[in-house]
Amino acid sequence: MTYLIDRRLQGKNKSAVNRERFLRRYKAQIKDAVGRAIKGRSITDIENGEKVSIPVKDVNEPHFGHAHGGVWETINPGNTEYQKGDQFNRPRGGGGGSGRGRAGNSEQTTEDDFIFELTREEFMNYFFEDLELPNMIKTQLTSTVEFRTQRAGYNISGTPSNIHVLRSLRGALGRRIAVGGKPKREAALLEEELAELREQGVPEEDTRVIELKDRLRHLHTRLLAIPFIDPFDLRYSNRIKVPKPSTSAVMFCIMDVSGSMDEQRKDTAKRFFILLYLFLKRVYEHIDVVFIRHHTAAAEVDENEFFHSRESGGTVVSSALHLLAKIIQERYRGGDWNSYVAQASDGDNWDNDSVLCKQLLTNTIMPLVQYYTYVEITDGPPQNLWEQYSEVKDHHQNFAMQKIVTPADIYPVFRELFKKQPK
Repeated sequence: MTYLIDRRLQGKNKSAVNRERFLRRYKAQIKDAVGRAIKGRSITDIENGEKVSIPVKDVNEPHFGHAHGGVWETINPGNTEYQKGDQFNRPRGGGGGSGRGRAGNSEQTTEDDFIFELTREEFMNYFFEDLELPNMIKTQLTSTVEFRTQRAGYNISGTPSNIHVLRSLRGALGRRIAVGGKPKREAALLEEELAELREQGVPEEDTRVIELKDRLRHLHTRLLAIPFIDPFDLRYSNRIKVPKPSTSAVMFCIMDVSGSMDEQRKDTAKRFFILLYLFLKRVYEHIDVVFIRHHTAAAEVDENEFFHSRESGGTVVSSALHLLAKIIQERYRGGDWNSYVAQASDGDNWDNDSVLCKQLLTNTIMPLVQYYTYVEITDGPPQNLWEQYSEVKDHHQNFAMQKIVTPADIYPVFRELFKKQPK
């Protein structure tokens, strides 16, 4: 009989098929966890993985068991108090347990949830799924590192086209000096000794002269045998890939937080801001994110207050634009910063203020920024702010505006805003 034993090494992704099957099976629970992570996670931290918790009752596998039915004949140990057919009263005080432990006051179950971690790629796929991203765009947005080639010393192996001639000749010269140094010094001493013998009038047929000549001939033969260049001397230029350095960028997120902006609109705006951040991350190594919220007054806040605070009252958009221009001129005016602005609103604004917004954009803000995007999150007709911004778009190529109705419109709108412009 022949036994076959498979001793091949299994790769680190040997359970990838089982993992994909598991992700498909519990897709609903995972999407809920990703949705909760998006709401509670920072924009700059969106690219990391996520720990997903699934209740144990949801991951239990079905199984077959023996039901206690039918006719069973059992034999139980006897007793000295009762016989067949005797009746006895139910004991008082509930069950007959004799344990002395105390009940806990916790409402949590004793079973632990099943917790596993989504990778960065898996998290990004679930994040982009609601945005209806094509697979090619998913790949482009999840790969953000670009490299450039630079020289990094020399190698002892490589292609002939990469031979560094000067470095190879320098190495060959050093090798010849090192290998031939001792024979040359010995030959010089023998030549001096031979010259002294000749000055003393010793004939050429003398044994000492003949021995010195033979020794000199042997040393010269050794020196001539040293090759001018050896394969060991060859050096090849070494080139490595390093991350491509780029200038820094600043991303301004402007959003209306008045009473008309509900949580659903804020969540849609956050998804748009996240998509813009990932898009800029592909180009810039360092990105500052500045959050400006406004109702009747504007303020620079942190991300948590930006997305979760809600104010009542009217809307004055120009207050946010004044603050935007002030921050750019004070902190990001230098040539090392590329400024990008994303504004989200439901379009509601005071009539007189919309005209002031158009003047601020045209005269002050647009010359300072690389690109300005405005998205109006509403399913109603355009408001007066949309009409004034349309005039700005006609005079500035780096200004774009679109309308978002549902979360499924986020990516098509984003693609329309950042499509390649004809040269």
